[in-house]
Amino acid sequence: MITAEMKEEYYQALIDKNASYEGMFFVGVTTTGVFCRPICPARKPKFEHCEFYTTVQEALLASFRPCKRCRPLSHPQQVSPLIQALVSAVEENPEKRWTVQDFQTLSVDASTARRHFQKRFGMTFVAYARARRMGLAMKQIRAGDAIIEAQFSTGYESSSGFRDAFSRIMGAAPTKLGHAIILKASWLDSPLGPMLAIADEEYLYLLEFVDRRGLEREIQRMRQRMKAAIIPGATKPIALIEQELKAYFAGESFSFKAPLCMKGSFFQQSVWIELQKIPYGETRSYRDLAIVLQKPTAFRAVALANGANQFAIVIPCHRVIKANGDLCGYGGGIMRKKWLLEHEKKHKELGLVE
Repeated sequence: MITAEMKEEYYQALIDKNASYEGMFFVGVTTTGVFCRPICPARKPKFEHCEFYTTVQEALLASFRPCKRCRPLSHPQQVSPLIQALVSAVEENPEKRWTVQDFQTLSVDASTARRHFQKRFGMTFVAYARARRMGLAMKQIRAGDAIIEAQFSTGYESSSGFRDAFSRIMGAAPTKLGHAIILKASWLDSPLGPMLAIADEEYLYLLEFVDRRGLEREIQRMRQRMKAAIIPGATKPIALIEQELKAYFAGESFSFKAPLCMKGSFFQQSVWIELQKIPYGETRSYRDLAIVLQKPTAFRAVALANGANQFAIVIPCHRVIKANGDLCGYGGGIMRKKWLLEHEKKHKELGLVE
């Protein structure tokens, strides 16, 4: 996990073009959509426009493309013509689904390409191309495009193929992981867009809207922290939360019983517990929560803990607003927050909720 202190350190290394940080991180620039090496000669972006990643795949899945100036896919002082040719081919048509014929057209042996990419980046060329396509799809979804449009524009002919590809990027097959923890991931449709649920056979570990920015990194941190593989599938907690969400959106239920595994600091967990106490159809301010927690000046810390919530809707961070009554940031987007509050208010006024 890249901490706030590490981000500041990495940003300074970027400003200084410090070569000793080569291979330690990549920086994605939100204003240009490219990701770079620490020594990139391009004009330096502002700190708030930078996102830091430890691997190429993380940057690709966050929808960034490789910088043409610093060429982050080329090892320092060791530029591979083969890798550069393949990367250029992908950038010419990033939506392409690669076949054996495509390799033959470039006079490249598919197994050689796989070996070179695996050695250099820890991922095969096909995995690179897939991550690039999925990153583009995620960017389209975040921009407001329909899921079906993102699916077809990135070369997926079926929704199941798109969902499977999204799930495949999350972890290795269980047969390759020995006794590692296995988590299952399911795509859940909702009136506000698709959601991703991750769980084992006992607990739900994450429930988020698929287009939430930073979701890929959140999943990566979960994998690393738990030393787990995340593969497509369903479990009892996922089946339960799917039923409960359907009832919630239908206005038939306002509570959730799916068991949650809340991973966070003592303070974060105390905030999340208080969030669950906010009555359906009502709101609280960050200051209100800070006072309840007997830390009246810690409303900013409460806001940070609110943003770290990994269970959309179930832990109702959407019910937190500014002290003046205005809506404020929500990981799923302000429009979703507004919809959820109006949905709950309507059903409360109808007398369907005690």
